[in-house]
Amino acid sequence: MVYPKLITAATLSVLIMAGCNKNRGSTPRLSNTVRVGYVGITCEAPIFSAVENGFFKEEGLDVKLVKCEWANYKDVLALGGFDITHHLVMYFLKPIEQGLDVKFTGGIHRGCLRVQAPVNGKINTVGDLRGKRIGVPGMGTPPFIFANRVLGAHGIDPAKEITWRVFPAGELGLALDKGEVDAVADSEPIGSLLVAQGKVKNVADQAQDAPYKDEYCCAVIVNGKYLASNRELNTVAISHLRYVPSVSGAEAAVNSAAAEMKVAGMLSPSTNVAELGKRAFAHLDGVTDEWLQNLQVEKVAGGQVPPNQDIRLYAELILQDKEESCCKAKKAIATTK
Repeated sequence: MVYPKLITAATLSVLIMAGCNKNRGSTPRLSNTVRVGYVGITCEAPIFSAVENGFFKEEGLDVKLVKCEWANYKDVLALGGFDITHHLVMYFLKPIEQGLDVKFTGGIHRGCLRVQAPVNGKINTVGDLRGKRIGVPGMGTPPFIFANRVLGAHGIDPAKEITWRVFPAGELGLALDKGEVDAVADSEPIGSLLVAQGKVKNVADQAQDAPYKDEYCCAVIVNGKYLASNRELNTVAISHLRYVPSVSGAEAAVNSAAAEMKVAGMLSPSTNVAELGKRAFAHLDGVTDEWLQNLQVEKVAGGQVPPNQDIRLYAELILQDKEESCCKAKKAIATTK
């Protein structure tokens, strides 16, 4: 993932920016409890950093973490099983099109997803995927949706010209090894692990390839009813941002993702992308890019990764032999491939 600033235990404020209003005293809080949903992927690391570093407590918030599964994650949020999370924009657009009552409020980071093929294989470009078998962690999951977008943008019909095969995320590399698929679509950390093990090369990389590299893949997502009834829950939290998210970037991502999903046949042909974007995104009073840019952002030594450098350094760490670490234990795997 490529973050605007290194996550550095910093996502508290954005996770709960759904209730923000700069006039703190106008309405009393209904509750100081906020339920944050998670699946357990790398994208969500800031959630746990914020909890462990006490950022929620600093703002007087009682946070309850709610563990969910991919299969019911969207429905649990819509039905009020938890209040807020940050997750992949593409994952929620189809349900919102169909009436799911959730809202995006701000962008978190970019670059979670990839399409990958065997490092010594004949698949080098998206065009080479035509007629091939692609492994995914589930139909309708973000990697599946990203692959559909990429294929559709290159004139490949994902429904007719691709054979989709589902495997547990941790077994996608094994499926490649066994020849059960020709390529895989995955999210972090699977993509970096497969690269580190010398198994794959990137065919499409959301962190590096235009137009995806400039698109926020993950955004704050809030239950619609919770947003309507708790608009002032987190005023102070917003003023303690440890990195700079984006409001306009998230809104642009919603629209660009929706446009390509429509081309790929993942949204209804009759869907008005602009109208869907308006319905899916909630602008919060006083929360703008201009306001965010005036906030004092904490800088951590070494935390400002150069814009042309991929933050996913796991592969490089594995290949380094500088110290005893969990990464060094993987060196043999990577160097023998």
